Amino acid sequence: MSKDIFKVGTHTFTSRLIVGSGKYCDFATTRDATDAAEAELITVAIRRVNITDPGKENLLDYIDPEKYTILPNTAGCFNAEDAVRTLRLGREAGGWNLVKLEVLGDTQTLYPNVVETIKAAEVLVAEDFQVMVYTNDDPIVATRLEEIGCVAVMPLGNPIGSGRGLANPFNIRVIKERANVPVVVDAGIGTASDAAKAMELGADAVLINTAIAEAKDECMMARAMRDAVRAGRQAHLAGRMPKRAFASASSPSEGYIWD
Repeated sequence: MSKDIFKVGTHTFTSRLIVGSGKYCDFATTRDATDAAEAELITVAIRRVNITDPGKENLLDYIDPEKYTILPNTAGCFNAEDAVRTLRLGREAGGWNLVKLEVLGDTQTLYPNVVETIKAAEVLVAEDFQVMVYTNDDPIVATRLEEIGCVAVMPLGNPIGSGRGLANPFNIRVIKERANVPVVVDAGIGTASDAAKAMELGADAVLINTAIAEAKDECMMARAMRDAVRAGRQAHLAGRMPKRAFASASSPSEGYIWD
């Protein structure tokens, strides 16, 4: 049986669990949880996590770029100009071309600013970045971002860090049915069942940070998320049974041995 490969842009992965690097108590815990998740792709907020100054404690001393693919992101950017500048600096510093674009609307909801996101995406794609883009769960916006040339669309399940699971599973499914690029559920995952549900809907991957970083046992939760993503993916590929209004006996009604 061939491996179930997750391909995004020119990159291929065997894991469909993408993890974040924020909110951990220290870099060592980030490393241990990432290892436990068996993730291959890890997001790094260029504006918040040191990955460029060798004179200070550096995440890359713990997360080996030879082992993991670093996914620079624009967390903390609220306009297209700042987001583009941040990713240009990231490419200069580390040569990273696969990036995660997120342009936020405000500090309370952390919802995406769709107008600024589209502006930034247009510039970055024109500069040959491979853009994975955080967006709302609007199928029309997701299609527009794909048309621009983004290599993956990343609709939110719920607000960043909320842990409330999937607010609108129907829209996630519609986005996936229309998309010709990978769909990654990003934000809102709170526990393993949320991750499994996203994968059962057909998502190509999920990105999880807070649910692991704020768990009482980060490594145990990382393993739970790993297994949930795998189980949800297998259930999606297997094809679930139909839902029925009434019972359906699991044994035939004819051919009893006493007939």
